[in-house]
Amino acid sequence: MKLLIVDDDKEIVELLSIYAKNEGYEVIKAYDGKEALSKIVTTKDIDLIILDIMMPKMDGMELVKHLRKESQIPIIMLTAKITDMDKIQGLIAGADDYVTKPFNPLEIMARVKSLLRRSQMQVQTQEPDVLEIGPLIIRKDSHEVTTDTGNNIQLTALEFGILYLLASHPNRVFSSDEIFERVWQQESVVSAKTVMVHVSHLRDKIEEATNGEKVIQTVWGVGYKIEG
Repeated sequence: MKLLIVDDDKEIVELLSIYAKNEGYEVIKAYDGKEALSKIVTTKDIDLIILDIMMPKMDGMELVKHLRKESQIPIIMLTAKITDMDKIQGLIAGADDYVTKPFNPLEIMARVKSLLRRSQMQVQTQEPDVLEIGPLIIRKDSHEVTTDTGNNIQLTALEFGILYLLASHPNRVFSSDEIFERVWQQESVVSAKTVMVHVSHLRDKIEEATNGEKVIQTVWGVGYKIEG
């Protein structure tokens, strides 16, 4: 598998490259946003991007927004910014995970493995391959979501996971902790804001494609559901 590591600090790129190669990953390196974009265009089958926010030429936020127009490749944002608003902005832009500096390289590799597992594994379950709920048609194997009028909705791997979880259990209310543990496949640690941001972004995309239909319902103080 190929990882693209992007940071204007060459020491960080080299450090993460060593750990990534030790885990068996092929590493592509870039040192600013424009170079990263060029590598993405010219390198086939990049599986995940580790991306710094503060970089010259094109910053990480701008690069993520550009990528999300056409690609749902998993992205981990790596930055010295630590406020909740910084994290929320990164997630809204389209990042799948967010790690602050200084960091433990082993933690980064654990998050890489988790994201790759979520985005690529195809679990054999009794859940249907195609769900039709409200105005949405959800295809599990291809991760495609379309409306009954033919509009395509581009979702990140995490957004699709949340939507499929809710849609495959209509009328059931899932708490933020349950959603985090099932979709992120990690124990819930301060997950409410993270889930809230992803649900909000998911809602915006659905409403834009369906002329404002409220597919995901909030049950205040409890969680989220989709009515069947």
